[in-house]
Amino acid sequence: MNRASFARFRANRLALAGLVAMLLLYLFALLTPLVAPFEPNRQDLEASHTPPSPGHPLGTDQFGRDVLSRILCGSRISLFIGFVSVAISITIGVLVGAAAGYLGGPADWTLMRAVDVLLSFPRLILLLAVIALFRPSIFFLVAVLGATGWMGTARIVRGEVLSIREREYVLAARALGFGRRRILFLHILPNAVAPIIVAATLGVGNTVLLEASLSFLGLGVQPPAASWGTMISDGRHVLTSAWWLSTFPGLAILITVLAFNLVGDGLRDALDPRLRR
Repeated sequence: MNRASFARFRANRLALAGLVAMLLLYLFALLTPLVAPFEPNRQDLEASHTPPSPGHPLGTDQFGRDVLSRILCGSRISLFIGFVSVAISITIGVLVGAAAGYLGGPADWTLMRAVDVLLSFPRLILLLAVIALFRPSIFFLVAVLGATGWMGTARIVRGEVLSIREREYVLAARALGFGRRRILFLHILPNAVAPIIVAATLGVGNTVLLEASLSFLGLGVQPPAASWGTMISDGRHVLTSAWWLSTFPGLAILITVLAFNLVGDGLRDALDPRLRR
């Protein structure tokens, strides 16, 4: 990001607020063992369904477990799944999109038709079908989310590569006899990094929301591990009498997704060449 882009991003107050919230989320996730008031899976049946109080700021669940501690623990799982699965999907999407855009011809047609076929399947339905066939685990969930979320990135990267490969410095590199791999990785992809960063930032929020949806349905992170989606699912039956069980994990998801989306929107506006003066 150059100075002009950074200045535009810094002038966007919503994007800065999202960035601060995102950094705080990762900070609390890293410091969970130090800041969590209780062990997340510690049960106290005598304190079951305790409303928010000084001893338990966000209340307790049906097993007497501290909701705040479980939300902090769940943030580590959700942010880990979001970050790693998006890293996998971005890597696959960049490689496929770069190959299709730079090689062109039959390779481009074949790869893009494969992308079109995969995009025709609703992602949630595809995830449910795959996860239902295997025993869910955190690492399996990361792999499945990463392997099913790269198609949009591939289309974005392909469009950027098609535009960049005809520019003067790329033609000069070809005239000097540079190989395809060197031209692609040293001259084309570094100049296509802006939309990739935006796609990755927006993708983390979407992945966190998707993981929570799967956990809510019982196909994501399995108990007793803390997960925001599982916590919402556990509290849905007592929403009127123990409202805090679903409300606070839901707010955690809302804040996380909103923070990443604000940062993604801010980066998109800051890196958009049409906004440069």
